[in-house]
Amino acid sequence: MTAAFTDRLPAPPELAPGTLRITPLGGLGDVGRNMTVLEYEGRLLIVDCGVLFPEESQPGVDLILPDFDMLEDRLDDVAAIVLTHGHEDHIGAVPYLLRRKPDIPLVGSQLTLAFIEAKLREHRIRPFTLVVAEGQTESFGPFECEFVAVNHSIPDALAVHVSTPAGTVLHTGDFKMDQLPLDGRITDLRAFARLGEAGVDLFMTDSTNAEVPGFTVGEQEIGPVLKGIFARARQKIVVASFSSHVHRVQQVLDAAAAHGRKVAFVGRSMVRNMGIAAEMGYLRVPEDTLVDVKRIDSLPDEQVVLMCTGSQGEPMAALGRIANRDHRVSVGPGDVVILASSLIPGNENAVFRVVNGLMALGAEVVHKGSAKVHTSGHASEGELLYCYNIVRPQNVMPIHGEVRHLIANGRIAEATGVPRERVVLARDGQVVDLKDGIAEVVGEIPNGYVYVDGSSVGEISEADLKDRRILGDEGFISLFAVVNSETGALIAGPEIHARGVAEDDAVFDRLRPDIVKALEQAVADQADRRDTYQLQQVMRRVVGRYVGQRLRRRPMIIPVVVEA
Repeated sequence: MTAAFTDRLPAPPELAPGTLRITPLGGLGDVGRNMTVLEYEGRLLIVDCGVLFPEESQPGVDLILPDFDMLEDRLDDVAAIVLTHGHEDHIGAVPYLLRRKPDIPLVGSQLTLAFIEAKLREHRIRPFTLVVAEGQTESFGPFECEFVAVNHSIPDALAVHVSTPAGTVLHTGDFKMDQLPLDGRITDLRAFARLGEAGVDLFMTDSTNAEVPGFTVGEQEIGPVLKGIFARARQKIVVASFSSHVHRVQQVLDAAAAHGRKVAFVGRSMVRNMGIAAEMGYLRVPEDTLVDVKRIDSLPDEQVVLMCTGSQGEPMAALGRIANRDHRVSVGPGDVVILASSLIPGNENAVFRVVNGLMALGAEVVHKGSAKVHTSGHASEGELLYCYNIVRPQNVMPIHGEVRHLIANGRIAEATGVPRERVVLARDGQVVDLKDGIAEVVGEIPNGYVYVDGSSVGEISEADLKDRRILGDEGFISLFAVVNSETGALIAGPEIHARGVAEDDAVFDRLRPDIVKALEQAVADQADRRDTYQLQQVMRRVVGRYVGQRLRRRPMIIPVVVEA
């Protein structure tokens, strides 16, 4: 396998004629932020444009976007954005890209485009869209795209086969091989085989479950478990899942109808997405089962099911607010809460914080670790083996996963006979060129996280996040002093105020003489006695040395020196 996960590579060479260039801008090294740019003869095709959700080490961040810098001066070259399915980690960043050029064509299945169009309306963007279906072929500039049905945890998911004069690429998107899916729509392995017979030069495959042996459990196996929980529950039931997991919501609706319960959707995205899915026929709502959340107070608890967002522990989502008793919905002893989703890596602490909060209120919490209430939407090792043996690609590029997932996927490809040197392991920003049937990493472009923080996009830096972490972990100390503008002599202060340091401000009284002495010495030593910056640094060093040695803390220290 060719891999360079740690080495910094030089900038890629100019694109040679007859070469297809593939540049991942997200999804390689993280579970989320999926986005890949294909380039041929000056034209660009984008596959997916998703977001990554922040971890605890990124306080205050709402979303993380791909880095669009490489596209900044080339938006007119973009032939289309092809969306494989409607999950946020594949479509969530589209509004932020279309802000720069709203008329870039969006291509995807009917449900996928319905989800993104609803999102774009909130951003006041009216996109140009093209609905495609499995078996359909469309050309966008030099890229001929054939769309292939794949099964996933959301209906209407598609793989895309891209043909160019330089070679062919089969991009799976997210997929699994559920043989008895709820909607009867299986992954089209016959199309994979046909494309493989014609020759696939680069197979870009979903890696999320590459470490999991065997085959992914089918969605149908979740239904009986949910019905069993519903049968024994005596009070309110709350089910948390992704707001786009139509299949899981379908199973909850069916279980509720079987036990005479009413279902209310809770959470703006859940209400929006399920409304779209029901209107388009992807969600079958049993008669007289769905009610508005405002009606639940008039119903007895034993007839209530709440389908809500927040399965990843998001503090502002419905379930997190319920756990914090900051929501119109409350839970208590006898209520059952079901987390019908997997844990996205990095969210474990947030999820179990919510679980603990719910259990402290007396609720019973059922999750994947205690019952089969979730199955993945991604292919496990056995399914990936099948795909490699069916497609027989010339080159393989694992996508969609952390480093460990990519490496595991690469090893699966090798096991099926793909030559080691033809398995390309890359990270976001690394450029892969496909020419004469050979794919290889040829360089790297700058590629970082772009943070969305409230209304600001890209204005928060890693340094800002470091400051936030210090403030949250170590606290804050402010210093204030007034000096004579002519002589530099101390007139007032120094005043010391601490926040989040645990110790009272009185602890710093013994430090004031040392600060005064250091300031006087600095004034005597420096030629320019009006250099307030130097005096500020003197105060910072004295206080920093003291809190580091005596208090074992490293708070943020903000010194201010004013001339008078």
